[in-house]
Amino acid sequence: MGTERIDRNTSLTLLVLAAGMGSRYGGIKQMDPVGQAGEFVLDYSVYDAWRAGFNRVVFVIREELEAPLREHFGDRLEQRLEVAYVNQRLEDLPPGFDVPPERAKPWGTGHAVWSAREAIDGPFGVINADDFYGPGAYRLLADFLRSAPSDANGYCMVAYRLANTLSPHGSVARGICTVDENNLLRRVVERTAIELTPAGPRFQQADGSWGTLTGEEPASLNLWGFNASIFAELARLFKLFLTRSAADPKAEFFIPTVVDTLIKEQRCRTTVLQTDEHWFGMTYQQDRQRVVEEIRARIEAGIYGPDLWG
Repeated sequence: MGTERIDRNTSLTLLVLAAGMGSRYGGIKQMDPVGQAGEFVLDYSVYDAWRAGFNRVVFVIREELEAPLREHFGDRLEQRLEVAYVNQRLEDLPPGFDVPPERAKPWGTGHAVWSAREAIDGPFGVINADDFYGPGAYRLLADFLRSAPSDANGYCMVAYRLANTLSPHGSVARGICTVDENNLLRRVVERTAIELTPAGPRFQQADGSWGTLTGEEPASLNLWGFNASIFAELARLFKLFLTRSAADPKAEFFIPTVVDTLIKEQRCRTTVLQTDEHWFGMTYQQDRQRVVEEIRARIEAGIYGPDLWG
């Protein structure tokens, strides 16, 4: 197994969304050990990104996670990458807006990305902390960001075959994508409850009824490539979201919804990078054993060492 990092001139930042509450998991899934030396899923994500050429990582976290994350990583990351921590705070809102008394949960992935606006000024990738994306996905992302179009609003998304992204233990949220003949994203719809059935995947609609899916749909797992122009767009659309939905304590500001809106407004071009990688992650407590087994299999195959950062 090689350990030499790919060296590129372009500075690439990995933005890790790690502030989620883990309500379906029943604990802090971002920090549940799954590797043979106590590694989290997050360790493997950062390692894969580093191997692909990312040289900086920014963690978006809840304040109480900063100390244990710093303790876990120690100086192992800082020997390899530049590291920064950003707190996602409910009260971090545009001027003129306040947190409603009923609001307790984070504002969503779009707000999490916007929270890092002071920490990033160049091309960056976005990932969820509890999802395993696979080394090939980071190579696709890094290659795009290094050769990104001169258009300031040229973004990308790594898309997975939906059937490769589902949990046998319950529903998951996925962005279901429509892609044109030029591999440009034309539409992405956030489905917050997709589940497996003996007849195939299905999703719950707003009225409570169920719609069917084939499993072949390109799916978003929040593996995006952006540049700093996205922050102004997030600020604009977050204000609209707050105006319309702040009173709903469960409403969330999703990245796929942001990108879908920008596409409809013709304010961005989003290239879809298709991958055959298989997702696994920590959505439910029952998922953990599969994650442990998948990591063990990759260690036995020589993809990772038994002590990842050793």
